[in-house]
Amino acid sequence: DTEGLLRIKEENQKHYRRAQRHQEKKEKIQRHNRKLGDLVEKKTYDLRTQHEHLAELRRTHILELTSVIFPIEEVKTSMRDPADVSSESDNAMTSSTVSKLAEARRTTYLSGRWVCDDHNGDTSISITGPWITLPNNGDYSAYYNWVEEKKTTQGPDMEHNNPAHTISAALCYATQLVNTLSLILDVNLPKKLCNRQVNTRGDEFCGDNLSRHKFTRAVKKLNANILHLCFSQHVNLDLLHPLHTLRNLMYLVSPDTENLGR
Repeated sequence: DTEGLLRIKEENQKHYRRAQRHQEKKEKIQRHNRKLGDLVEKKTYDLRTQHEHLAELRRTHILELTSVIFPIEEVKTSMRDPADVSSESDNAMTSSTVSKLAEARRTTYLSGRWVCDDHNGDTSISITGPWITLPNNGDYSAYYNWVEEKKTTQGPDMEHNNPAHTISAALCYATQLVNTLSLILDVNLPKKLCNRQVNTRGDEFCGDNLSRHKFTRAVKKLNANILHLCFSQHVNLDLLHPLHTLRNLMYLVSPDTENLGR
């Protein structure tokens, strides 16, 4: 029994020494983990600082781009609300008629159906200059109506102020701006739209006259890309409308957009 007791004591001492070595190893691992934790925290802070610096650089480039090359502005129109004019000319007009006139002013017939547009007639959005604007309600029917007329009319087009030319130019500039913004922001666009000259053919909007189907499809792709950029920069969703091409772009590149460049 005494010999067995001695053997047990020796084994216990071995286990105790091994436990001490394991404890030292555990403490060493804990110190290493704390050191790594501090390093990760420092690297995370440095990364966040670099992201903020990069976002500020992107923001600066975008604001320079949209102030020098692609300025986007809201152009006021002189149209008055029909409800106001009618109420002034006819004091006996009922309030229900006035409200119906105001509602009619905010309604637009677009692609075979009536849609509500609060900005209809009030303002328009210009790009690269006040003379290049797009309809606020997204109704670009003037373009493909002009294309249809060109098919039936012979001779050169002498109407330089044709709204179809303005729509085509505005959409062309918007496509160029969106593609440039995607490069600056490092955001991949869901739809591919070309804005380069290839074999004497223009881009999606400034090349050959597009049919109604191709034109509408290109506009939808452009609007999808703009909304994708707006979502990536956390633009207030209440400001966006799927048909307001330049207005959505204006909100995206506005200096008031807090997350621009993220």
